This record gives sequence, structure tokens and C-alpha cells, in this order.
Amino acid sequence: MRPQRFRLVFLSACVALCLFFVLERNFLPGISQKLTHKGLDLLANVTRLVKNDYIDERDPDRTMEGAYKGLIDSLDPVSSYFSPDATAKYLRRDSRWADIGVVLFKGSFGLFPQVAGIIEDSPAEKAGIKPGDTFSAMDGRGTLNWSSLEANLYLKDLEQKPVALKVLRENETLELSVERAVLFPEPFSFKSSDAFTVLSLHNLYVPCVSEVRKKILPLLKSQKKPLVLDLRNCYEGEIEEARDFLNIFIQSPRIGDFEKRGGIKDPVACPAEPDLARLPAAVWTNRGTMGPSELVAAVLQETKKVKVIGSETPGLVSRQELVPLQDDSSVLVTSGVFTLASGKKLWEKGVVPDEEIGFEDQGPAAYLKRTAALFPNR
Repeated sequence: MRPQRFRLVFLSACVALCLFFVLERNFLPGISQKLTHKGLDLLANVTRLVKNDYIDERDPDRTMEGAYKGLIDSLDPVSSYFSPDATAKYLRRDSRWADIGVVLFKGSFGLFPQVAGIIEDSPAEKAGIKPGDTFSAMDGRGTLNWSSLEANLYLKDLEQKPVALKVLRENETLELSVERAVLFPEPFSFKSSDAFTVLSLHNLYVPCVSEVRKKILPLLKSQKKPLVLDLRNCYEGEIEEARDFLNIFIQSPRIGDFEKRGGIKDPVACPAEPDLARLPAAVWTNRGTMGPSELVAAVLQETKKVKVIGSETPGLVSRQELVPLQDDSSVLVTSGVFTLASGKKLWEKGVVPDEEIGFEDQGPAAYLKRTAALFPNR
């Protein structure tokens, strides 16, 4: 390998190592203290191997980006490295952007982002995409080193233009072009039937709660039918908005804690008088119920004994901090994880449903049947 080539690869390794120490100082307790000379020797050996034996030159930007991704994305399913373009998109993201209608999830050691949930009547469902499918490429870009957040973010766009997908399904490889569409003009949908009402949350960003209070609360207060809170495929939002939403149903000085580095606990409260404290309710979840919506489901299950119907959630209730880097890229790092007031940990544990619905039977009919059985006199 030519000297210039080696210097680029070596610079990539050094920058990644420096980034590691910067993050450890703020987020990763005690790891750098365990990085002994053995670890540094390993880095030197890998660098020497690249110098002496690697066959060809790689693009330096891609090499450095790969080093960042390997470091950050291995921490947990939520932490992510964003390129400058992805950072700009993340900062201006809007729930009203066009999307294809899937929720992707990739565990810390997963190969490709996998379809955890599909929105009913979305372009993805109409194109034949199924839960459990994996996306190995989008628009010709391999997703092997993409985080869940990066993959979901890529599917969003200001324009309603198609995205080319390479889909792996068991022993098949499918090439699909799927249109993007604006799926939800509002952060929630509301339906009423003779038996119960269904409030579907599509995201938990501001102004979700204020709009629910203005448009939905008057309707709920005027009727006594049970409420179904549909949190399926609700994977976006903010923790504070989730807390404000919970305060519609419960009042508590402490619903749980966010545990930060060093065991420091930041308690979370719902201090205001609730509007719907006595309204009977049930919650729907699936594997696309993530983050803030998991917090809502878990607290209602523990505090109000609300029955949860559906699939176990992935356990991503956490707080993240976005750290900008000098080249306009950034890293999103987990800085706190949530524990319920009972001491039950949600991080990597998730919400376990009271009434489980299999991954292969996620249609609305199965949920409606299970819910009707919970309220037999309605």
C-alpha cells in the first residue's frame, strides 16, 4: 500500500480512537480505564496489517465514516453516528414528511434493519412488504452498517418520491420500488364504534398532547365507552411529550426514574390533575412500539393496571444527547435509561403484554377480538 493510502487509513483509526475517548469522557463510564496497552497494541497490529497486506485503496471519507459507525452503532440500538447530510436531516425532521409506512429495527448485533411493523394501507403494505423482512439496501446503498434510527430516517423525505429497496425474505431476494406518501396529517387518529373508541398515536412530538386535549378530550369526557390506546408502530417522539400524555390519565409524584452515569437517578413525575383517571382503557402494542410510546404503555400497565394487548416491545425507553462534530456530522448517544417506580427496568426489557398476539397475526381483527373479550358487557 502506498504511504498516502496508509496515512488515510491510519488517520481513520486514530480519529475513531479519539472519538472513543471523547465519548467515554461524557457517556461511557469506566471503559477507557480498561483500555490497556493490550488494546492499543491490537490497534497497532490492525494498522500494520492494513499497511502491509490490504489489496487496494478505499475512499478515505467512507473509511472514516465506517470507523465512526462501528464504534457508535455497537453501543446500543439507539445510539447512532450521522454523516453531515444525515445530521441536517435529523435536525429538521418532521412527522409530516413522506414515508413508505414501515418501522425498522436493528439490534446491536443485527445484520440488516428488519421490518418490526407495517402501517395499514401504507405504500409498503401495498407493495407486499411483510413483518420480518430485512432491507439490505436502499437506493443502492448497503444497510449493513446502518443503525435503526439511520435506516428509518432515510425512508423519510420532503418529496413523495419512490425508494428502491433490496428486501431479503427467507431464501428470497426482492427488488422493489416503493412510493413515499404523507401518511398522517396529524399525530393521532380517532375512531369510535358501539363498543369502544380507538385513539391511535402516530408520534409523540409536540403538539400531539395539546392537540389531543383540544380535539379529543371533550369527546372522551362526554362518553363512557372504554378507550383503546393504539400505540402500534408509534416509534417517534420525545420523552417529555410522553410524560404529558400520561398526565391525562394519571397523577403521580413519581412514575419512574431515568438512570444516568454513576447511578444518578432523575425522577419523572405526572403532577397535574388527570382528566381521564377513571376511564376504562386498553393498550395495543407491537414490535414497532418504541421509545416514548413504550413509556406510556408500561406506566399505564403498572400504575392503572391497564391491559396491554399485542407483542412484546424492544425496550428502548431512554434519553439521548446529540453531540455535533467539527465536520457537521454528529453522534447520538444514550445518556439515560428508564426504570419504572416498581424498580422494573424497561431498557432492553420492553413491555410484556397481558394478552399476546403473535408476530404473524398483527392485523386489526386479532386486536379487536382480544379487546372485545376484555370488555364483555360493552
